[in-house]
Amino acid sequence: MNHNTPISPRPLPLPADTEDRHHVLSASQLRARGMAGAEIAARCKPGGGWQQLLPGVYLSHPGQPTAEERLQAALLYARRSGAVPSQSPDAMITGPAALALHGFSSAPPLTSLDRVDVLVPRTRRLRSTGWVRLERAQEMPEPLVLAGVPVAPVARALADTVSGLTDAVTVRGLLTEAVRGGHCEPSAVVRELNRARLLSRPHVVDAVDSLLAEGRSIAEARLYEMVREFALPDPLWNVDLRLPGGPHLGGLDAYWPDQAVAVELDTRAPRQDDDAMWSEYTRKREHLERLGITVVHITPRKLREAMDQQATVVRTALMAASDRQPAAYVVVLPR
Repeated sequence: MNHNTPISPRPLPLPADTEDRHHVLSASQLRARGMAGAEIAARCKPGGGWQQLLPGVYLSHPGQPTAEERLQAALLYARRSGAVPSQSPDAMITGPAALALHGFSSAPPLTSLDRVDVLVPRTRRLRSTGWVRLERAQEMPEPLVLAGVPVAPVARALADTVSGLTDAVTVRGLLTEAVRGGHCEPSAVVRELNRARLLSRPHVVDAVDSLLAEGRSIAEARLYEMVREFALPDPLWNVDLRLPGGPHLGGLDAYWPDQAVAVELDTRAPRQDDDAMWSEYTRKREHLERLGITVVHITPRKLREAMDQQATVVRTALMAASDRQPAAYVVVLPR
């Protein structure tokens, strides 16, 4: 037997759906279809029609891979052998590629990216290679499936993107689009940036300040819309409360003095001092409620996703005012 005789490539037994969608396969997938390592190597030689994109990942046609094929190759490289993508994925696209898949106009298009970031568990023993960079997570988030691939949530993808950026304008643009475009709440973004220890970078801190201001402005606009659309009585907007001749009780986003009902938007940023901020907020609410003032706590997310339910909560509090003891007299000042 002549061991130097070239191996004649035989037709690859691929399922129809795989042929329709992409031509990227891992070594384990090929072996499961009956291909030996020698045959895989032969196909990747000049004239064989195949190419190796990444260690253990192959493309079954010549020429440049498409953007979709690069994503598939990156995921195949990062996944554990035999992992089932639909069952608790142990790899998902993150970083700029994920933002592009989420539809960010300020993110570069997939076709222009020279790198694909993949999020894997912290314990995964694998290194970045070639044009694939691995990001590690203590706990893997629940992915979204976009364009047929698992993608990290916007907040996590933003943090992984920002970690590699030094331009303040670019960072601010991405963070602002995340909130203005309704992709996620500011608190979720700040939480991920804090987790990634990025809040010590001056250009990130400046962008976060703009982000929080943008988030509060949008939440306030939705609160005005809720009062108008659901025909609630007009409140006093953006006021401070004080006891007569006494201490400052705190600021409120909306206040109905006749019913002693207040609305406060929770736009706190979850930074390292979040516990202290939450304790201060709780003390303020408890103090107001001891004075007979009902405080309705609304998050920007609730306003965005369930405005009708929040309007019902406020209306119920206003209607129940007649059944409560009269509230203590307070001084209302513009904030």
